Amino acid sequence: MSDAYDFSERIGRVEPSATLAISNLAAEKEAEGADIVDLSVGEPDFDTPENVVEAGKEALDAGHTGYTSSNGVPELKEAIAEKLRGNGVDADADEVIVTPGGKQALYETFQTLIGDGDEVVLLDPAWVSYEAMAKLAGADLSRVDLAPHGFQLEPALDDLAEAVSDDTALLVVNSPSNPTGAVFSEAALEGVRDLAVEHDVAVISDEIYERITYGVEPISLASLDGMGDRTITINGFSKAYSMTGWRLGYLHATDEFVGEAGKLHSHSVSCATNFVQRAGIEALENTEAAVEEMRDAFADRRDLLVDLFDEHGVDVDVGDGAFYMMIPVDDDDQGWCERAIEEASVACVPGSAFNADGYARISYAASEERLREAVDRLVANDLL
Repeated sequence: MSDAYDFSERIGRVEPSATLAISNLAAEKEAEGADIVDLSVGEPDFDTPENVVEAGKEALDAGHTGYTSSNGVPELKEAIAEKLRGNGVDADADEVIVTPGGKQALYETFQTLIGDGDEVVLLDPAWVSYEAMAKLAGADLSRVDLAPHGFQLEPALDDLAEAVSDDTALLVVNSPSNPTGAVFSEAALEGVRDLAVEHDVAVISDEIYERITYGVEPISLASLDGMGDRTITINGFSKAYSMTGWRLGYLHATDEFVGEAGKLHSHSVSCATNFVQRAGIEALENTEAAVEEMRDAFADRRDLLVDLFDEHGVDVDVGDGAFYMMIPVDDDDQGWCERAIEEASVACVPGSAFNADGYARISYAASEERLREAVDRLVANDLL
């Protein structure tokens, strides 16, 4: 056993991703021949739209295989800025950094803004990587629990007001939400705005699921008065355009922020992949029909699950966005999820991974047939 590695204190602050750990276990069992209904990973089960694939191929054929400008090709940055302007955000192409995935945009934001001992406020249940990224940057965490309020922010604004102070460096808002699917109301976001302005707090607005909503229109936080110069808007192509493996995302913020974050970007990933950026332009400009088709399918699946759970006496809080649902399970949600995959061959993520004990997150990015089968298996094994 070698003692050559003296691991940093920083890396010891975090654990591996719980969602990927469950997904990896499901993949191992499938490799052994098991039939696993994998509801653990937030990955659309649709192919990337054909016109986007063709745009990527054409970019390869055209020789777009070298480095680009570090912050992204001008055409894509302008297309992103135009999209943001459509959301009411005062955006310019020079205020955009194109990243290899939305995760990288988030990581660069935490590293740019947060130092040892800085306070970061999270809204629970919170996507697992927010905590990890905050801890890697040295943050202290303050958390606001939305579970007692049906996972909505508006009725929890008083709790948020108690958590946010002049000592807060960063607040993270994710709407539509992973893991709950909640879409926060205009009043909720105005409450965030009022607190951010009062206490001079920067806010991450993670809008990766903004194209996947059902009967509601999401609001871009940076479009609200007073938020344009204190919001870092994070988005990407993985979810709306079923481009998870392409690894393409972006952030938008002020010139000053982009200048500082650009240092980390240039010294870490250099740039996002050239031909993928070209495909991203096509995704933004010419995929509305494909996005609507996927969104309609997700809506049908959500409604199906609500009905199936209701048949078995399971009451769930129904989100208006993303493709996730939090189902109430045993207090030992980790143990419940282990039983689900071992006994029922259904992969779910423990709610405790999102700081929501007593729940399991399921992704309905799977066919209706597989969703029915998953519920049947859980019922047959006395898990529902």
